[in-house]
Amino acid sequence: MASPQDGPVETRPARTTSSASSASSARRRQRSTRLTVAAGLLVLAAAVVAASVPTGSFSAVALAAALAVLLGAAATRITHTELAQARRDAARDRAEQAQDYRILTERRALEGAAFAEAMTLKVEERETALRQLEGELGEAQRSVADVRRRLGAEARRAEQAEARASRSLADLQALEVEAERQLEAEAARGAERVAALEAELHAVRTERDTVRAELQAWQAAAAEPARKHA
Repeated sequence: MASPQDGPVETRPARTTSSASSASSARRRQRSTRLTVAAGLLVLAAAVVAASVPTGSFSAVALAAALAVLLGAAATRITHTELAQARRDAARDRAEQAQDYRILTERRALEGAAFAEAMTLKVEERETALRQLEGELGEAQRSVADVRRRLGAEARRAEQAEARASRSLADLQALEVEAERQLEAEAARGAERVAALEAELHAVRTERDTVRAELQAWQAAAAEPARKHA
């Protein structure tokens, strides 16, 4: 999953791997040449000995044998040197691969830390928005409760006015109808506001849960390679 704060991707490990591959190819070519030379020396030694045998001369055979021993020793020396160099090259390649892996691991750790920080910040922002919406919802609920109390008070005052006043029944009914109409309209507006805030609050809670789930899934996936490496 890509982080919104991901930085530029480093290319150092790729360049190092490429240069290491080129160097390894050059070393393999040199190794092949040296082994070919060693094989050629052995073939030459065998040819010298084989050519001296038909002469029947002991000195020629002895000289050919001595030359064959020297050529064989040279071939053995070349082969031994090449084997030692191959071991050193293999050790160097393993060290370079370990260095590349360490650099790659550090880069991934930095990217993972940046991603975790960004997701944590996003969760905190959602938590802040959720607290604000909860506060607004509480205010709206208190406003609705206040309207309902005022509606009850108006109803009680209307009843008291009806009991005390000597006005006509039509005037009292008009007063009650107007008061109820105004208060019911205000209560309806408050109820609509509460419903809207509750819907928005539900959406923010859902988004917060989704972000938390993504963060937990990422942390589990990041911890899995570490457990396998251990």
